[in-house]
Amino acid sequence: MKSVRLLPLLLLLTPLLAADDSARRAAARKLDADYASLESLYRDLHTHPELSLMEERTAGVMARELRAVGCEVTEKIGGFGVVGVLKNGPGPTVLLRTELDALPVHEETGLAYASTVHVKNLEGDTVPVMHACGHDAHMTAFIGTARVLAALRERWSGTLLFIGQPAEERGVGARAMLAAGLYEKFPRPDFALALHDMATLPAGTIGAVPGFAQANVDFVDVTVRGVGGHGAYPHTTKDPVVLAAQIVLALQTIVSRETRPIDPAVVTVGSIHGGTKHNIIPDEVKLQLTLRSYSDAVRAHTIEAIKRICRGEAIAAGVPEDRMPVVNVLEDDFTPALYNDPALTQRVLAAAGAWIGAANVKPIQAEMGGDDFCEFGRTAAHVPLCYFRLGAVAPEKVAESERTGVPLPSLHSSKFAPVPEPTIKTGVTALTAAVLDLLAKP
Repeated sequence: MKSVRLLPLLLLLTPLLAADDSARRAAARKLDADYASLESLYRDLHTHPELSLMEERTAGVMARELRAVGCEVTEKIGGFGVVGVLKNGPGPTVLLRTELDALPVHEETGLAYASTVHVKNLEGDTVPVMHACGHDAHMTAFIGTARVLAALRERWSGTLLFIGQPAEERGVGARAMLAAGLYEKFPRPDFALALHDMATLPAGTIGAVPGFAQANVDFVDVTVRGVGGHGAYPHTTKDPVVLAAQIVLALQTIVSRETRPIDPAVVTVGSIHGGTKHNIIPDEVKLQLTLRSYSDAVRAHTIEAIKRICRGEAIAAGVPEDRMPVVNVLEDDFTPALYNDPALTQRVLAAAGAWIGAANVKPIQAEMGGDDFCEFGRTAAHVPLCYFRLGAVAPEKVAESERTGVPLPSLHSSKFAPVPEPTIKTGVTALTAAVLDLLAKP
């Protein structure tokens, strides 16, 4: 990957691109003065998580905080989306995005401020809720950055567009905000930045991948249909349980035998449900799949291969034509691959590295996770994006994991918890350095 060559380049660029040291010191003083209130904000957000498309309280907190620094704030853009505009003379417009939503996870971190929230989700089921992906840390760094930049107005010129985005975990929030007129009703950005914590990076560090950094994400529902009957007389049925098992195994050949080995792709069957009793062969079995890829061609081939395999296995099993499997690609939930503009990414990492130390800018690899931040760069405007990763784990725990081979709690784990102070301070520092570089006065 290109990222493995990034650090030597940073070491060469940093002396040339180092930010004004007085700005760095002024930002550090403001951040130190504000940190106690920022950690209080973080704990409040962590204790009161809200699910995707239900982020009413969280959006209100973000709106309040943005108004406090002088932003012109508009709420309920694309659901509970929040937009804050801070104008400060002529110059480019920089978009900063944070996510608002949490996950249906029962928290097991043992923190004094752990979430105990249970709510009815949109489907009417009562579920636990936790910030298991670190969006609370993102929001806190986002607000901390807004406070620092508002206090340093004399050091930059241009416009800041602060975006509190709902429903990132469902992959629909960015699209909803854009459909609600984000780029028409508000200043259109010249650059867009976002950070996301990383459960394998030490707190105090950042990293980014130029080019493709996150994958296409698809969800597919497959209904495997058969002809049910008595478990003692399988010869009188067309067993969808056996057929589903054959399909699950056959799907694994899409990546191993149909996709070029150097093209990343994942086909995961995350759920399989069928039947009600030991001795009843059911009429159908339901599968839920997630697909990951980078290129549009690999995505299209994978989807078509799933349809072909499902039908082919059903034909081989003698399933009648009117009982062929039903394959439903959830197009509304599709998240495209996230592409980091290489020039912007190098610039952001160089600026941030000058403030946090070049040694704290780590080489990382592209991933098969997804993030709908990509949508902000996929409009006709083709806004350049930089999505960088933020270390969130105590360095000694990272070192221990590397030594023992015991994995750390991952994002979305019930035990994942960022180390607040170094994570938040590094996020604020890196974002502030990047913005001051992009909006530097002539």
